[in-house]
Amino acid sequence: MMTARTEDGSAVAEVPDPPGPSDPSGPSGPSGLSGSWVDVGLTPMRRRHLRSVLRIESHAGHRGWSLGLFMSELAIQTGRRYLVAKVDGTVVGFAGMLFIGSDGHVTTIAVHPDWRGRQIGTRLMLQLTREAIERGMTAITLEVRAGNEPAQALYRRFGYAPAGIRPDYYRETGEDALVMWAHDVDSAGYQARLAAIEADLARPDADHPGVALDHPDARGDRP
Repeated sequence: MMTARTEDGSAVAEVPDPPGPSDPSGPSGPSGLSGSWVDVGLTPMRRRHLRSVLRIESHAGHRGWSLGLFMSELAIQTGRRYLVAKVDGTVVGFAGMLFIGSDGHVTTIAVHPDWRGRQIGTRLMLQLTREAIERGMTAITLEVRAGNEPAQALYRRFGYAPAGIRPDYYRETGEDALVMWAHDVDSAGYQARLAAIEADLARPDADHPGVALDHPDARGDRP
């Protein structure tokens, strides 16, 4: 078994060993291997990661965050949490959350297209959600493109439900954003939901299609 771990060594989720050596086709990840198991490490995002983060941002279907916005977020010492997912030292995904009062807000989440289908986004969401609960959050919100049904399915897996629409939220495409909320994340029932997600991560037979995740655009929208 392999284990996804945070920088302090705490386990996030155990996953089976990959069935064989990965295709060494390049640092961005082996294409055409959707569903292959990989050893994923989660670590706090640092400025040294931003070149790789921006490379992933360039694959977004809308205007992504700028270098300046990422740097300003990382400079804030409280009320923020940003993580990167690494495979063999390569940043393949990232996510972030903002904390205000008892509410968390998923501000950004993305996985490189070559690495989708390996539940990297799920692992990032799982770790951020658990940290939000540890910080005393009782509800978490996010925005997603109204037409991105695969991403919405992932968020529903974490207990998110639609709560409203923000018209023309993604400027470049003119798409609306669906606002989703997960409530009572500090409850025993929600802990059971997270435990089931983690258990599913360890299933080698699970079917996990690649999902293009969404996040707010660079207008600086904040709850």
